[in-house]
Amino acid sequence: MIKQSSKFTPKKKAAAVILSLGVDYASQIYKYLREDEIEQLTMEIAMLQDLTAERMEEALDEFYNLCLAQKFVTEGGIEYAREVLNKAMGPQGANNLIERVTKSLKTRAFDFLRKADPKHLVSFIQNEHPQTIALILSYLSPAQSSAIISDLPRELQVDVASRIATMDRTSPEIVKDVERALEKKFSSVVPMDFAEIGGVKYMAEILNSVDRGTEKYILEEMSKHEPKLTEEIRRRMFIFEDIASLDSMAIQRFLRDVDTKDLLIALKGTSEEISNVFYANMSSRMSEMMKEDAQYLHGIRMVDVEEAQQKLVSVVRKLEESGEIFVSRGGKDEIIA
Repeated sequence: MIKQSSKFTPKKKAAAVILSLGVDYASQIYKYLREDEIEQLTMEIAMLQDLTAERMEEALDEFYNLCLAQKFVTEGGIEYAREVLNKAMGPQGANNLIERVTKSLKTRAFDFLRKADPKHLVSFIQNEHPQTIALILSYLSPAQSSAIISDLPRELQVDVASRIATMDRTSPEIVKDVERALEKKFSSVVPMDFAEIGGVKYMAEILNSVDRGTEKYILEEMSKHEPKLTEEIRRRMFIFEDIASLDSMAIQRFLRDVDTKDLLIALKGTSEEISNVFYANMSSRMSEMMKEDAQYLHGIRMVDVEEAQQKLVSVVRKLEESGEIFVSRGGKDEIIA
């Protein structure tokens, strides 16, 4: 007899839910699963032995809450779902559920696109309406989207980027209509995967992955018509934690221009690992002083931490613009020795 693993994985939880439904209802669910999903689920069910009542209850509670969260998200939108779930289970529980639901929705829509070559996708979508292109790119991975947006005609790039950044919620019916039309159009091409609905953060991820020339062009052109939106995208493109990924020379150059008070406050909102990167690039004396001052720094508001971090990100931007440090973005950046 195979004993149940001590780790109650998501697959095991899914198997427990299927077991609790009984044969008739389980068979109905199987109709909506892919062959590989049926195979994995069946294997998990076969290996589930000695399932305790507590674990069954845990799986069913989690499943019920996810269904509830998905209902709120699809019917009233993310903010509505967050408001309702906050009252029921607190902010952390609500955020966890919403994140899981949006990821789940993300993987279901446009499932056929994920394996497509971006080069093929460009040729098929470049004649679509910019809003349709924006919707499609919002469901692709940042890597796919960045490759596609880089190859779009120049006159389309800015329009599509602006539409992605301002996209918030899209009706599931509209997504389904676009998905059906595209699936029919791509039926003769390699099968392809998908999801999230754009927004500033997502556009920033795309621009972080495109080559520097495309990034510069899109941001410069967008700033002429949407200066506030463009600045918001810029703020999201490079965050404080990213500074720790710069090379040692760049971090040391950055540290020469920072206000140590801002740095102390900024480090309050990050991990010990990130903080140690900064300390490692300081002189021993400065590092000791900073660590000592940090011990007496209490009661800092998150808004103050974020403001300090943004100030330091601005220092990095200025140093990058002046050519004093190099910030790698996208797959086409090259350094010539």
